[in-house]
Amino acid sequence: MVETDFRTIDLPGARIHLAEAGPAGGPPVILLHGFPEFWYGWRHQIGPLAEAGFRLAVPDQRGYNLSSRPEGIAAYHLDRLAADVAALADALGHARFRLIGHDWGGLVAWWVASLYPDRVERLAILNAPHPGIVGPYARRHPGQWLRSLYVALFQIPRLPERRLLADDGAVLRRALADTARPGTFTAAELDRYAEAWARPGAMTAMLNWYRALRLPRRPAPRVRAPTLILWGRRDHALQSGLAEASLALCDRGRVQWFPGATHWLQHEEPAAVNAALIAFLRAG
Repeated sequence: MVETDFRTIDLPGARIHLAEAGPAGGPPVILLHGFPEFWYGWRHQIGPLAEAGFRLAVPDQRGYNLSSRPEGIAAYHLDRLAADVAALADALGHARFRLIGHDWGGLVAWWVASLYPDRVERLAILNAPHPGIVGPYARRHPGQWLRSLYVALFQIPRLPERRLLADDGAVLRRALADTARPGTFTAAELDRYAEAWARPGAMTAMLNWYRALRLPRRPAPRVRAPTLILWGRRDHALQSGLAEASLALCDRGRVQWFPGATHWLQHEEPAAVNAALIAFLRAG
């Protein structure tokens, strides 16, 4: 059984709650969760990666669960989110690190690799496009734009929070269950998520990640780090073409497809995902 430790680290502009596992001297790996999860979204990966010898840092990203919730939409701009990752690595004493991200955590991971190329040794992405290609891709593929209509709905003030938190998070519970393979999320696991969503101010902070997308950002440099994209082809929200478009920004990258998996790839195919991640991370 792998022991997981928890602590809180103060970073510039945010206080981050962090799960840690694996040998203290192991190669450092940071794992970034997406919406609407928190560190717990990597529960199937923490044990196997730690047992493989990696030192894992698995934060609740700003606004989520037990981390702080800075006020204002601008506090959730991609530049701020990426800066949190670099600052977290600094606080942990890691000049360079391996980085894994899923969903929104994947967008942040892409952005870190683009803006801090000297920090990221290897990059692994699960069902998340590079932020630099999302707009151009959606303009060329109207089907993706239609899949992303929920992002526009999240821009409405206050109403999405009330809707998503009603009845103990019933809408989000159902969304997770309905967009994943049957049985992927147990009732007890959904309870853990609902507890995090219900923390004061958490849902507004989580939605502010989407609201900050309308703020301008800089053009993204190419990704220099070796990159592995793991992609479930049955993703309800993201077309597979986004993986290929993101790959075009990588100097050294490849895609590994999971034909039967959905957006929730690491939960549905944990053994295969863990094997792919360990092999890729060890290669560095």
